[in-house]
Amino acid sequence: MRFFNFNITRFVSILKKEIIQIRRDRASLAIAVGMPVIMLLLFGYAVNTDVEHLPTVVWDQSQSTSSREIIQAFKNTNYLDPDYYVQGYPEVEDKLDRGHARVAIVIPPNYGKNLNGGEQATVQVLMDGSDPTVARAATSAVQLLGLNKSLQIQNERLQEQGSTGSSSMPINVETRVWYNPDMKSTVFNIPGLIGLILQNVIAMLTAFSMVREKERGTMEQLVVTPVRSLELLLGKLVPFILIGFISLSLILVVGIFWFGVYPKGSITLLILLATIFIFTVLAIGLLISTVSKTQLQAMQMTFLLILPSILLSGFIFPRETMPKFLQILGGLLPLTYFLEIVRGIFLKGIGIEYLWQDAAALCVFAVLLIALAAKKFKKNLD
Repeated sequence: MRFFNFNITRFVSILKKEIIQIRRDRASLAIAVGMPVIMLLLFGYAVNTDVEHLPTVVWDQSQSTSSREIIQAFKNTNYLDPDYYVQGYPEVEDKLDRGHARVAIVIPPNYGKNLNGGEQATVQVLMDGSDPTVARAATSAVQLLGLNKSLQIQNERLQEQGSTGSSSMPINVETRVWYNPDMKSTVFNIPGLIGLILQNVIAMLTAFSMVREKERGTMEQLVVTPVRSLELLLGKLVPFILIGFISLSLILVVGIFWFGVYPKGSITLLILLATIFIFTVLAIGLLISTVSKTQLQAMQMTFLLILPSILLSGFIFPRETMPKFLQILGGLLPLTYFLEIVRGIFLKGIGIEYLWQDAAALCVFAVLLIALAAKKFKKNLD
């Protein structure tokens, strides 16, 4: 049947052929069907610029009714969650260094006495400035609360005494930003990019290289040679290990000398822990290659890794603001732990005594993923 030189029979034949081809390519079909839903859920829940329920450490030296009222007022804003109560400044610093708290409230011993005596009472609020977005939002929130609380107290004094007693605000909220005092986004982004770029480049190159061997048929030629699977695996991966170190070196050089983001901690420790991360990412790339038949499938699966890594690892959005199940999913990504390491070394200057848990998590990922990738690779060869 023809219609303006258009053969419907041939068209239907091509259409049937393509439908059959798509049905056979189950991996691409699953990605095509599942990707829109996954992207909607991830962006819908993870992309949250509202800063709420930040873990907060409190050192209340006043232990008065007034100090408990101001702490409760901070909590009622929903910006801060006073989760930790400590008895000294070293404990405050420790909580902020470890990342257990994003904010610290320090109330001096004379807070209640000054407030009740009509004098100005000061509250010190310390911010973790590693993430400028969080620090700015928290700073604005606590300063606004201090202003509102002061106006409320002045109004009460006016009603009771007919005079405010003082022209100054009853409560002075003194804010200080640690680790990134100028709250520059570059200082926050560059260390994060180190982990993201390493992951994406190494995983993609490794996966593409292995799949390219399959497509060209050279993998089968290697299999029939006397080369053992372990020798073949190491021979394929060692060049990418070198590429990983070259990429790390280039990123550090550009980040330090071009963008001016200098590490406050040990560069040797950073390189050591980055080595573990590189091996982990190599294993991820190898796993992708074992389940991919074409380079297109490898690219699609790598994209499935990149998207959650950007959204759920804390690279852009604070993980504290995400729903619990997304925080758990983010905990399954090696990049989540490496970002804590690289930002801890760059911004806070902390050492392994604070980072050992993240380092241990990376080691577990590396061992499990390398063992699984080697097993899958050997099975494919057999």
